[in-house]
Amino acid sequence: MQSKRKNPAVYFEIPVEDMQRAIHFYHTLFSFTFEREQLDGYEMAFFPLDEQLPGITGALAQGDVYIPSKNGAILYFHVDDIDDSLNKAKELKAEILYPKTLNTAYGFAVTEIADSEGNRIALKQSLRD
Repeated sequence: MQSKRKNPAVYFEIPVEDMQRAIHFYHTLFSFTFEREQLDGYEMAFFPLDEQLPGITGALAQGDVYIPSKNGAILYFHVDDIDDSLNKAKELKAEILYPKTLNTAYGFAVTEIADSEGNRIALKQSLRD
């Protein structure tokens, strides 16, 4: 019997060194609210989840196994207005790692920044909405 196919990514955790600073950064940049709790001895701040919407969710995670880095996987966050989001990122003193780039062939704009903890994240706006 063949199982139903599912999207391969289902959850993410973003390493942080300072949970309060990271929550402030993501709240200011995206207006996210977080639910905090301890899980397996680690401090977690969960991103919002609406199971009726497409996409995945995750958490900011603090503990000895969570080490922020600009190397490795890059999470892409959907934004409605990349210029507005990039301005907020600059106000938060985020380092711009990859400048805003338009990809008209695929209909999106993207930029990469370092979050408050030093992780590389991307902001992506659809140009076809």
